[in-house]
Amino acid sequence: MLNLSDTEEILAIIIAVAIIIGFVFSTYKEIQSTIAEEKAKQREKKETEAKVKTLIKYLEAKTELIDAVNKVTKKEGKSSQ
Repeated sequence: MLNLSDTEEILAIIIAVAIIIGFVFSTYKEIQSTIAEEKAKQREKKETEAKVKTLIKYLEAKTELIDAVNKVTKKEGKSSQ
């Protein structure tokens, strides 16, 4: 079995604690970056949905306008005959 002096044992414990702290810190930073990415994706999704809703409203208004123009055109066509 390996016999370590008191100084070596303390040094080994300090190194082990430093490694564990480093692992915990890197994991914490990775979790933070993952959460930030997910929030950005959600924000982008909401913006895209808002743009799509606006586009749908625009297309519906355009369709109504075209229908109104066609209706007026048909009335004028019937009245001129």
